[in-house]
Amino acid sequence: MLQKGDKKLTHGWAFYDWANSVYSLVISTAIFPIYYETVTQTESGMVSFLGMQFNNTSLYTYALSFSFLIVAFISPLLSGIADYAGNKKTYMQFFCYLGSISVISLFFFEGIDTLWIGIVFSVLASVGFWGSLVFYNAYLPEVAYSDQQDQVSALGFIYGYIGSVILLIFNLTMVMKPEWYGITEPGMAPRISFLTVGVWWMGFAQITFKKLPDGIERQRQKRNYIFKGYEELKKVVGELKDQPVMLNFLIAFFLYSVGVQSIILLATIYGKTEIGLSTSSLILTIIVIQLLGIAGAYLFSNLSKKIGNITTLKITIIIWALASLSAYFLEKDDPNVQLKFYVISGFIGLVLGAIQTLSRSTYSKLLPEDTVDPTTYFSFFDVTEKVAIVWGTFIFGLAISITASMRLSILLLCIFFVASFVVLSFMKKTKYVR
Repeated sequence: MLQKGDKKLTHGWAFYDWANSVYSLVISTAIFPIYYETVTQTESGMVSFLGMQFNNTSLYTYALSFSFLIVAFISPLLSGIADYAGNKKTYMQFFCYLGSISVISLFFFEGIDTLWIGIVFSVLASVGFWGSLVFYNAYLPEVAYSDQQDQVSALGFIYGYIGSVILLIFNLTMVMKPEWYGITEPGMAPRISFLTVGVWWMGFAQITFKKLPDGIERQRQKRNYIFKGYEELKKVVGELKDQPVMLNFLIAFFLYSVGVQSIILLATIYGKTEIGLSTSSLILTIIVIQLLGIAGAYLFSNLSKKIGNITTLKITIIIWALASLSAYFLEKDDPNVQLKFYVISGFIGLVLGAIQTLSRSTYSKLLPEDTVDPTTYFSFFDVTEKVAIVWGTFIFGLAISITASMRLSILLLCIFFVASFVVLSFMKKTKYVR
């Protein structure tokens, strides 16, 4: 068995990012949302699911809301299991296979007649992805020493970025030039891309599973160890009343996360339905956003050292709000609409990685200096983000069902950005955060 700190072990752990990041890029963000919108379009814009009528886009956003509601609910449960159970790898494998097999099953989603496949397995894929990450993250202290963890975590990010972009580019060529691969049936190229994601995820995960230890068996002194995660979150909620600065930040974080995460998940659908952009143009946009995201994270990280985290966060929020407002005013019949969409996406790319990295680092600086277990606070932070996604996607879907348009939804997200800016403006400076 490989020893803690061994390069083979740390690289093996980080390689799971290479395996699973293709889900978040290809399925959550790029190809699947566009494919779903294409094959579920009807004259009335309505589809039938579980005996009820829904706007097709609203149904997709409700499915996302439901999946993240499940994730928000089970994350503390899984964290408790990860802390005390000695068979972490078994749980991680279960959720990995749940996610990857669900993605493979999306191959059989061909249109309205198989709508249930698209909805059910997109929900299960989301649960599998996020569920496996709970145990993946819990392994980090067991594979790397504290002075290695930042570097090993960053290595995972690098693996994930490279792997997901490689597969997305391959899938893009398949979507744009299906004849290169002998594909003649309409809609087959994106469906094959779902297969590639599931096989990639499951296949490359075997490298990680081969390297990881089975887990460290702990003495289970508490019978209710499974529910420890919920107890710890309840404890954090009780402590927040004595930490007004952190509470202020968490409220702002929740508000702007509603906007940020909804845009990440639904931007491609907006580009297709409201702007009329082609699938290839939208996927190219996603790749550009990924590239600019790295540059933006570096740029704003340096800026925060000079002007402080809060001021830098407020700048990114202003850019997010202006980008949302600009997208609201885009018109399909504008001859320059594609160029304008690219420019807006470029600005989003610059602040995408920045707002995520700044949020986590700012929160980390606000943790009580005497806290024994920061993991509990970060679990609360993650659940807050998931609940924000539930709210954002549900509100987005509800607005679409009422107006049969995504424009009002975009405007509503802009309001959340403005509200978060106001809340941050009342946040007091601390020793480490200004």
